Amino acid sequence: MSENNLKEIRTRIAPSPTGDLHIGTARTALFSYLFAKQNNGKFVVRIEDTDKERSTKESESDIFNGLKWLGLKEDELYRQSERTDIYKKYIQQMLDGGTAYISKEESKAKEGKEVEVVRLKNKGKKVEFEDMIRGKIEFDTTELGDFVIARSIDDPLYHLAVVVDDHEMAISHIIRGEDHISNTPRQILIQEALGIERPKYAHIPLILAPDRSKMSKRRNATSITEYRQKGYISSALVNYMALLGWNPGTDRELFTLEELVEEFKLENIQKGGAVFDIEKLNWFNREYIKKMLNTECLTEIKKYLPDNMKNDEMLQKIIPIITERINVFSDVERMLDDGELGYYFEAPGYDVRNLLWRQDSDLKVSVEHLREVARLLESVDESDFTQESVKEAIWSYADEKGKGSVLWPMRYALSGRDKSPDPFMLASVLGKDETIYRLNNAVNKIG
Repeated sequence: MSENNLKEIRTRIAPSPTGDLHIGTARTALFSYLFAKQNNGKFVVRIEDTDKERSTKESESDIFNGLKWLGLKEDELYRQSERTDIYKKYIQQMLDGGTAYISKEESKAKEGKEVEVVRLKNKGKKVEFEDMIRGKIEFDTTELGDFVIARSIDDPLYHLAVVVDDHEMAISHIIRGEDHISNTPRQILIQEALGIERPKYAHIPLILAPDRSKMSKRRNATSITEYRQKGYISSALVNYMALLGWNPGTDRELFTLEELVEEFKLENIQKGGAVFDIEKLNWFNREYIKKMLNTECLTEIKKYLPDNMKNDEMLQKIIPIITERINVFSDVERMLDDGELGYYFEAPGYDVRNLLWRQDSDLKVSVEHLREVARLLESVDESDFTQESVKEAIWSYADEKGKGSVLWPMRYALSGRDKSPDPFMLASVLGKDETIYRLNNAVNKIG
């Protein structure tokens, strides 16, 4: 049943374009989006760009790109900078009605010059409101005094602009971080001074670092762009963010955005801070990587590879090897740095002494085994050069001569590394010709 079947549910996210889209803002946007959509309502994006000195078009673009990447499509879009005349009308209404007044005072910003600001007449009353998550909250507004609501009749401050916008845009539910609770009494006083309806409030817990401190750029990625650049999957991040401070009341953890729209309930949001666990996010991302098509994985993996490794045929073969070893797609860069990928694309260089199995003392033994393995593999049909057929061709010989003594030099000849997939897997990926070439090359190096 709809939250309110008489009035359209309308939520909003109102970021300031003074930096990248923060993960906390994105999580608030997600909750607002889910609540609106499950009630067949509207999700509004409002760019609060009245701070002309700090607002940038780059930040605005980052916000739009981040929300789009997460799949949070707005139904309506507004910019406060385009709404000055609307605010002016409401300021004038308050001045005419006597609920606000112009105050001449010394300006700190203008070196002692006198300026005129607009202040709200505050009666110093007690204000209470019902928070949909936290229950009844009460404030004594006496200590707020007659607070400034505009620098001039043409220049509203945050609290007034927010109240006017929420009213003009018919926002029914304001879902925002708990750090905004202290803003609510000021905004309620402005609503009452204007004689406008109060929206419903839901203040959600903040996202905290593992030590329960505020998320810090020094220790955590805090912007959506950073997670995108690291190679996280947007649907995995959405899934994880939804469970930061909310749970479905079951043990279920994996949800698509569409499923979240169905399952999300505001009343299931917890009051305490939500601790951000990067290992848990990585678990989600791995689960989503498992579900991806090879073609999708290929596109993502290639973003982190040099041009000489963008060989689709080879990459298709090693996608299972790569995806098994990464949390996020940018981990491909780590695999590159650790030398875990280069040997698939180019025959490795190495010290021939490393071809010795630790219990062997003579490279002649390694030569003998490498020659025999190459000879045995010649009999395997190229069209059936699989992990299983390679193993079948040489297993009896390895079992007779000693598995380590046979398989170690084979694997090292193919990869040039102490750690790599097993030699049967390597051979199947490299193909018959390249495998036999590398085995013979190792024999020649020793010789």
